[in-house]
Amino acid sequence: MEKHYLTPLFSPRSVAVIGATEREGSAGRLVFENLLASGYSGERYAVNPNHRTILGFPAFASVGDIEKPVDLAVIITPARTVPGIVEQCGRKGVRAAIIISAGFTDGGPGSASLLRSVLASARARRVRILGPNCLGLMRPVAGINFTYSLVGAKPGSIALISQSAALTNAVLDWAHANDIGFSNAITLGDGADINFGDVLDYLVWDSETESIVLYMEGVYVPRQFVSALRAAARVKPVVVVKAGRDPAGAKAALTHSGAMVGADEVFDSVLRRAGAVRVKTATQLFSVARCLTSRYRSTGKRLAIVTNGGGPGIIAADWAADVRLEVPELSAETIVRLEPLLSPKWSRGNPVDLCGQATPEQYGNAIAACMEDRNVDGVLVILTPQATTHSEEVARTAIEVAAKYSKPLLACWMGEARVVSSRQLLTQAKIPVFRTPEPAVDAFAEMAAHAENQRMLLQVPHAISHGTAPDSAGARLLIESILAEKRRVLNEMESKALLAAFHIPVANTVVAHSVSEAIMIAEQIGFPVAMKVNSPQVIHKSDVGGVRLNVNSAQEVRAAYNEILAAVAKHQPGAAIEGISIQPMTRKPHGRELMVGITTDAVFGPVITFGAGGIAVEVMGDRAVALPPLNQFIVQDLIGRTRVARTLGAFRYMPPVNMEVLESLLLRVSEMASELPWIRELDINPLIVDEDGAVAVDARVVVDHPPLSLAGRYGHMAIHPYPTDLVREWTLSDGTAITLRPIRPEDAEMHQEFIRNLSDESKYFRFISTMHELSQKALVRYTQIDYDREMALLAVVREGGRDVELGVSRYVINPDGESCEFALVVADAWHGRGVGSRLMRALMDVARGKGLKTIEGDVLNTNHTMLKLMTALGFALNNSEDDPSMKRVVKAL
Repeated sequence: MEKHYLTPLFSPRSVAVIGATEREGSAGRLVFENLLASGYSGERYAVNPNHRTILGFPAFASVGDIEKPVDLAVIITPARTVPGIVEQCGRKGVRAAIIISAGFTDGGPGSASLLRSVLASARARRVRILGPNCLGLMRPVAGINFTYSLVGAKPGSIALISQSAALTNAVLDWAHANDIGFSNAITLGDGADINFGDVLDYLVWDSETESIVLYMEGVYVPRQFVSALRAAARVKPVVVVKAGRDPAGAKAALTHSGAMVGADEVFDSVLRRAGAVRVKTATQLFSVARCLTSRYRSTGKRLAIVTNGGGPGIIAADWAADVRLEVPELSAETIVRLEPLLSPKWSRGNPVDLCGQATPEQYGNAIAACMEDRNVDGVLVILTPQATTHSEEVARTAIEVAAKYSKPLLACWMGEARVVSSRQLLTQAKIPVFRTPEPAVDAFAEMAAHAENQRMLLQVPHAISHGTAPDSAGARLLIESILAEKRRVLNEMESKALLAAFHIPVANTVVAHSVSEAIMIAEQIGFPVAMKVNSPQVIHKSDVGGVRLNVNSAQEVRAAYNEILAAVAKHQPGAAIEGISIQPMTRKPHGRELMVGITTDAVFGPVITFGAGGIAVEVMGDRAVALPPLNQFIVQDLIGRTRVARTLGAFRYMPPVNMEVLESLLLRVSEMASELPWIRELDINPLIVDEDGAVAVDARVVVDHPPLSLAGRYGHMAIHPYPTDLVREWTLSDGTAITLRPIRPEDAEMHQEFIRNLSDESKYFRFISTMHELSQKALVRYTQIDYDREMALLAVVREGGRDVELGVSRYVINPDGESCEFALVVADAWHGRGVGSRLMRALMDVARGKGLKTIEGDVLNTNHTMLKLMTALGFALNNSEDDPSMKRVVKAL
């Protein structure tokens, strides 16, 4: 795992520009000129059969004519020629190609066929493709500029990944003027092969990259994207701008949930679960990235504002409220502390208005007091250049005070000529500095969101969250029988049966097919009852007069039955009425009407929705969404992001609702989304909750056959649940109880301790001494896996009330999707006790279950113990083609 599969793209030892030319203004000339001017130290080749030399370099007729090895090809030739060129590159041993050429996805004659040919050749020859139709790649620290851009990138620590060449050029131009540097700048173009997931996976390990910014227009491979984003965001701040915020697909939805949830809301939910943050503009993109790569980390939303001008302080406080930050009251201790240190005219509150004559010392005292206030999570210091203001001295004081605290300090030095030097001082001290209050407040809001989303990232829920398992098999049988009847929409009784299989309390419902049946059912249930039309075509029953409540007698049942039939026939002619459903009136005087649902996003799969319920649900527009699987932490966050959450506590004459029951019900809905990939949409509306419990009064479910392309039990989900089914218990002959289980994010500290305690020999045999594993960030990354493309199994024992790691086996699926690379490490004290063998056998079982065909790895020739184990497990031992000190061990699964 030491050499990433994209290393030939990002760190090539040699590059050939195919289509290089001397024609002024051409992309072929610009790319080759940029390559020559960038300081790239590897071998450079020009390929063009129509030239003997290009810009003083020999020109080769084809890449095959180059005698030395070529790692990377940059292709700038007409689209029709590219499939053949990629085939030549594969034969030459080229491992990566940047296709700058366009004409593959523009809908022109044969364009799709050309792209298929390119990808077929690339896959057959194991060539990874960036593009086509892309700007290329810049890596300033390595002297790499494989683009046709007229603007180069300065060296820096921010990595930019973009789908748009035009936007990348604009960003590079803006960044150059604002002294922002990049570790990498990559445009994906059409993203036919290498996409966001691949590049994020590489950047996790890139030591030059401290933060990552993304410009996105869409997602190609959702599961890979979410997986790589979560892994990257665990160790490096990730900031995203996504174009296209309009909801999609609402008109085709069949339920409230589907109609209300647009793709943009779902994307926001993805970022929350991935630990990344989203901004709206390119300017915000880099200001937030710089804030997150400073030494500061916000832990909350409470902002103190220190200013020498009342107006800017008020603007900042107002903007903070707009972006849902808190401007808290300062503690009484802070007020008392500041009283003798500030001007008699100071504001005695937050914002801390020091008045126009504020001295550097007063600024320093105010900043320090706010930093130490338990009600404050960060400080924004604002300076306006007034007659007596000493701008540079205040900046130096702020820098000195900020160095003593871990809470974030942001600066806003307003004006221009009189504060330029002060801004430079703050920038050099890595204190984020802004010209106006609003972007400074925005930046703090994004820092707070990042902290909140990082807590979400650590959540690894199970698919089944309760001790009492649902009747998943019965639910599947019900759905399959409905689909066998060529139906997609479940009636109310069927929908409630599905809920009941997952232990969700429902209002019992019986369907009557005549007036006499309705009277008989109502008499048996007991008055009063509710009556509703039962029709697969009627989505919103109240809208067509299909509901009657508080029906109190047989005469009223007869009248209501006929009224419902007449109303539906009038408002929705042609609707197939399959009877009238009858249920007891739900009497909950303290009940709150809520809505819980599932909708299926076209990109990210099932999404849980929660919000205010009732007939005005669309008008109210009060909902929040979250990706399953959920746990209690995520459920509480989901509820808390709605306005209706404020009504769930005690207010007026009503006691608080039973939150434990509500949270449990949402977890049950999450189980349905996880275990039933047939569900396309689900509405529970209204769900009535009070102090005694919850009941689903009405429900509607839409199902369909899952796509055949789904891989695995949870292939329909963007986030794989924690694989509880892989947990095993094992007892040694001496009675020691060992647990084999998949790794979790919270294992990071334990895993770091395990690696630190390995002997030098063990580290040498496992290549740890030459890799990044000893860095804390890299070790943290090893615990943030997706359980899909990557698996890690731990052997642990309980000692002193905590788990102690004995060993770990892991695999990463190779880009071919058919093989995986494994690693195995066992604590020195546990060698020879069967731990390694048990871990490897368990790992191979998981790989086999994923449908992988081969498992392989590298073992040093001197690691006789490992080679012996590999032989015992049936691995073939081959000499490594790349390193004579290694054996390549391979086993067919």
